[in-house]
Amino acid sequence: MEEPCGPAGAAAPLRGDAEEPKQGSVLFLGGNEVKSSAVVKYSSAPPQAAFARLQEKTDLKLPPANWLRESAKLGPAGTTILGNNKKSKPFSSFGMAYDFIDSVGNDVDVVSDSENIKKLLKIPYSKSHVSMAVHRIGRTLLLDELDIQELFMRSSQTGDWTWLKEFYQRLIDQKWQRKKKSKEHWYQKAILSKFLYYSINGDGAAQPVPSTSKQHQEGPVSGESDETGRASWPAPFEMPSSLSEDPGASNQGSVPLEPSYIVGHVASAPKEQNLTTLFNDGENSQGLKNDFVRNILWTFEDIHMLVGSNMPIFGGGRYPAVSLRLRDNNKPINVLTGIDYWLDNLICNVPELVMCFHVNGIVQKYEMIKTEDIPNLENSNFSTKVIKDIAQNILSFLKSNCTKEGHTYWLFKASGSDIVKLYDLTTLCEETEDKYQNPFTMPVAILLYKVACNMMLKKNQNKKYYGTIRTLLLNCLKLLDNGRHPQIIASANYMLSELFQLDEPKKDDSTDFPINGNSDESYSEEEEEMPDSDENGSYSNSSDPPDDNKAVAIIKSVGELSVPEKYKSVHRIRPSCAFPVCHGTEERCRLVLNYVLEGLKSVDSSVKKEGDLPAADPSTPIPLKYEDESTSGGPECLEKQMALFLDKMGSFQKGKHSSQSGMIPGSWQYKMKLQLILKSSKAYYVLSEAAMILQKYGRALRYIKLALQCHDTYCCLCASMLPEVLLFLCQCLTLCGDIQLMLAQNANNRAAYLEEYNYQTKEDQEILHSLHRESRCQVFAWATDLSTDLECQLSVSCKCYEAAYEILLFSNLKNQNPEQRVQVLKRMGNIRNEIGVFYMNQAAAVQTERVVSKNVSTTEQQLWKKSFSCFEEGIQNFESIDDATNAALLLCNTGRLMRICAQAHCATEGDLKREFSPEEALYYNKAIDYYLKALRSLGKRDVHPAVWDSVNWELSTTYFTMATLQQDYAPLSRKAQEQIEKEVSEAMMKSLKYCDVDTVSVRQPLCQYRAATIHHRLASMYHSCLRNQVGDEHLRKQHRVLADLHYSKAVRLFQLLKDAPCEFLRVQLERVAFAEFQMASQNSSAGKLKTLFGALDIMAKTKSAFQLIRKELVAESEQISKDKSSAENTLPNDSSAGLNKEEVLKLLSIFESRMSFLLLQSIKLLTSTKKKIGGINEEEAVLKTNKQVYSLLLRATANKSTTLLERIEVILNLLGQLTQNTAAGAGGVQ
Repeated sequence: MEEPCGPAGAAAPLRGDAEEPKQGSVLFLGGNEVKSSAVVKYSSAPPQAAFARLQEKTDLKLPPANWLRESAKLGPAGTTILGNNKKSKPFSSFGMAYDFIDSVGNDVDVVSDSENIKKLLKIPYSKSHVSMAVHRIGRTLLLDELDIQELFMRSSQTGDWTWLKEFYQRLIDQKWQRKKKSKEHWYQKAILSKFLYYSINGDGAAQPVPSTSKQHQEGPVSGESDETGRASWPAPFEMPSSLSEDPGASNQGSVPLEPSYIVGHVASAPKEQNLTTLFNDGENSQGLKNDFVRNILWTFEDIHMLVGSNMPIFGGGRYPAVSLRLRDNNKPINVLTGIDYWLDNLICNVPELVMCFHVNGIVQKYEMIKTEDIPNLENSNFSTKVIKDIAQNILSFLKSNCTKEGHTYWLFKASGSDIVKLYDLTTLCEETEDKYQNPFTMPVAILLYKVACNMMLKKNQNKKYYGTIRTLLLNCLKLLDNGRHPQIIASANYMLSELFQLDEPKKDDSTDFPINGNSDESYSEEEEEMPDSDENGSYSNSSDPPDDNKAVAIIKSVGELSVPEKYKSVHRIRPSCAFPVCHGTEERCRLVLNYVLEGLKSVDSSVKKEGDLPAADPSTPIPLKYEDESTSGGPECLEKQMALFLDKMGSFQKGKHSSQSGMIPGSWQYKMKLQLILKSSKAYYVLSEAAMILQKYGRALRYIKLALQCHDTYCCLCASMLPEVLLFLCQCLTLCGDIQLMLAQNANNRAAYLEEYNYQTKEDQEILHSLHRESRCQVFAWATDLSTDLECQLSVSCKCYEAAYEILLFSNLKNQNPEQRVQVLKRMGNIRNEIGVFYMNQAAAVQTERVVSKNVSTTEQQLWKKSFSCFEEGIQNFESIDDATNAALLLCNTGRLMRICAQAHCATEGDLKREFSPEEALYYNKAIDYYLKALRSLGKRDVHPAVWDSVNWELSTTYFTMATLQQDYAPLSRKAQEQIEKEVSEAMMKSLKYCDVDTVSVRQPLCQYRAATIHHRLASMYHSCLRNQVGDEHLRKQHRVLADLHYSKAVRLFQLLKDAPCEFLRVQLERVAFAEFQMASQNSSAGKLKTLFGALDIMAKTKSAFQLIRKELVAESEQISKDKSSAENTLPNDSSAGLNKEEVLKLLSIFESRMSFLLLQSIKLLTSTKKKIGGINEEEAVLKTNKQVYSLLLRATANKSTTLLERIEVILNLLGQLTQNTAAGAGGVQ
């Protein structure tokens, strides 16, 4: 709970509880506006009670009855002799920082004891010495009293800090010796303490203690002070706390263990609840307690300070809050005392001061002074504006020069001197001794770590602070020694690795993190800073005496601090807290693995090595097993390994685990190593994915092998597998399956993949060595070996998917992660299709090699069974996830397998008695069933047009093949001719049904050609039936109509195709033969003439086919002449791929003979008709043309030396003449 300091009656809140802060008052002092507000963050003080106003003439030299007894009203102020001016402990700011970790690094400029703040703001007014340790955490400075006298007294006893003592004596005070406080000093302290006890004693305030007061004062004091004093410096130093002096007294000298030196304690604040800390109390707190009665967030102008104060605050009846002071009436208040009182009241937001005046310990009077009037007291005038300027200048000076996080800076001003110097003790210490001789090292490191931890836990704003967190952790690591602090080092490295999000969605790498996300000028990494030269402007001076060259910066005169804005934070620090931009996934993963490795080294170094553990040499690569197909056991041995794997996976549920290195389950090493191993596994997985995208499949397999080896070690250590870890293992195995499949499909680059697979970085080797401390890492060897056998690779891929699916099943992740289940089942279906196709192609290859034997071999049948089994399982996989499209494709492939089986059962070509067998029919019908199932699976074309069209085409092809085989190799020994014709007709019509000639696609010309061929074959069949049939006139007529219909449809379709002139020509010639057959059965001359002219018309329409043939022949002859002239290519017989010359010659000869016959018949008929009925002009013209064409044709055919092209030119010329007269002739005949 937070409250403005002052109002009485509030219960003491717990440290760290937050509420909306209520602002303190803004004060207008001495005509100069000074803004000040104070918010209590924590208070252990009881409700404020009114102070007891002492009667005049009360003798303060006599101790009250309650003197030195612990009092809640005074807090530690009573027992520490000088109440509100208790000497700071050397790490008091760290105690506060630990308790208010949220404020450190971001919102607060300074964390310190109020005494240190006051001492700094009084520098220009005081001749006293100043000695403070300054530490930087982010934008926050931590200030602590560094009592040189106390430090060197300890140094004489322990031998530590001798380098600093020598440095101090050499540069600052050659004749250093301990100075003792005067008797007057102790007298004043005792009187103040007694006054405070009288003031809380109420009615019995004037009851002095009889003569035993001396014992009260001297009894238990010495031992208590020594005990508590020793707690204030953590190891390796144990120093008694020294005491603060009266603000007006000289500050030089140190405090001996006088009888009146008594120190009290406040219970330490509760631990922060929002920070999961890794340390036990000893290491965590380092004995650094937040011992202040109040922690106040004080805003003075634009400076935000977290201040600790022990000043007792009283309620004064009509006054809500007052502070109580004792003054010697004979000594006027000086400026230093005035500033002291004013700042104390400002910090605690106390509106009034009650002053009790005494003469030689006898109370004289009380006086009340308002806080805003303090600067105007007689003999104590000071400007609040100047105090504000001093505060701003000192903060700017420190912020500009204390730039290195983790370093201990020393702000020093000698007594009576005007020069203030700032030294970097860390650098000085490293030049002379071990850096761990600096007792501030550990508290600073832990604070850096805690601030980073706290930022990490704020998930919602995580990204924004990544650069800051990284800098904090790197600076923390610089301060730590692996031998002494492996736990923090391992944890910090793990956190650094966690900053890099491996599983984030793919996007442009440069936008992954804000380049200068919160690049406060406060952050800087040591290696990125400018050297400490004279760049600090006015802070250093090249003309200074040589003994100043060790100082980082100097204020030449304390008077400068009073000049407004004399010092500004102009020294820009390179904003290196920006998160490093990783140019790609690999770079990001490598950074992660680097941090993981450092963490693993810390963990391993802290685990006692077992004697039987073989010493691994990090420079020796671990051989990656490479298995040749000759030595591998093939798919059979995979089954065993798979069973072992599943057995092992099942055993995780029973809680079996073991560590070869002897780590104790539950220890920090055990927990940390598990996290680091899992992180490395994820990094390798992401690297493998990235390599897959780049088609570097050997590299991808190496990375997934490392990922699975990490996972294997995790499994060995972990008692129970978390669902997310099992899900990740499932993803790893799925990716491994993908890689093995790609390796199988890209067998040509096997040598390159093998080279990638065997390569290993030093980092990977070292991580493997750490893994081998815990397990053999061989559980997943079956999945990650690079085989050279295609079948083995496909089988391994399938087994990976099966293993992944098994994990989903037995870990009950199937329902929690439906997406993963769908992905795995889809891949299982796909790999089973691949294996099915592989076996099917092998069966087809065996079939083509089988020449002599007519029977189907056992090998073929085994391959069919394997292939069919794979397709069937694949179909089940796809159907279980409602993937109709892929299920249809597999059904289509099963159909293809049935067709291969059908082809295998056909008799050899040499067998003249070849007939379409029942086995062929059986398998073709099975194929048809599978294709129809595929169509049913899809439902409609819209689901997936390409697959739908493909299945339709295959179905059409199957019907067509079956019909063609039945037609060409009719099974007459088993069936009647009519039945065969009926079956052929039905099959052809079904083939036509699934042959889509109308839809525009790449396959459309093929469909048109198929349809034309079907019509041609049906027409030929009906033509043949008509020739061979005797009897049933109705049936003959039906066949005649059907033949004519199919011929015309075939012609129409062939005309659409520009690359089938021969087929078109053949159909037209068959139509002519059909006309001739009809003409033979006709009796009347008119009927015959009509049929003749119809046949000649058909011939005339072949002109387009001959034009196409001529075009191709011309193009071919041009190509040949080009080739002859070209020196590079001298092959003259490079014939056109699209034209079969033998076929053209054969068809041309038939065409010439049929044309010749038709022309002769027409001439005969026309001549006989003319004799009977007299001349008809049209018929005469036709007769004349026909005679002329016939004459030219006879001459052309008689000349045997004409080329093919010349013969075609003649035919085109003759057809041209015929075309003009055919119509007229036909008209005349009618």
